[in-house]
Amino acid sequence: MAAKNYEAMVVYSLKGGEEALAARKERFQTLIAQNGTLAEVKEWGRRFLKYSINKEPDGYYVLYHFAAEPEFPEEFNRIASITDGVLRVLVTRIPE
Repeated sequence: MAAKNYEAMVVYSLKGGEEALAARKERFQTLIAQNGTLAEVKEWGRRFLKYSINKEPDGYYVLYHFAAEPEFPEEFNRIASITDGVLRVLVTRIPE
């Protein structure tokens, strides 16, 4: 099957400081690079959340654009959902 284009919005926790945040971002960039082609990473930075998630009033937003086989986005979503320090994740396919 041909690779499709996707984007993943990940909201990271700010607990643990800058080093923990950098390690989480690097981990997911590496995961995407190993399973597809990372096209672009847009860091939106620290944003106030409309409602608290796990008693945290704000999070760090990162948007990843990548191309991958259709099975990978589901696996990416699963890994992100069970990773400590990830508040929310949303993976969507970009139409051709």
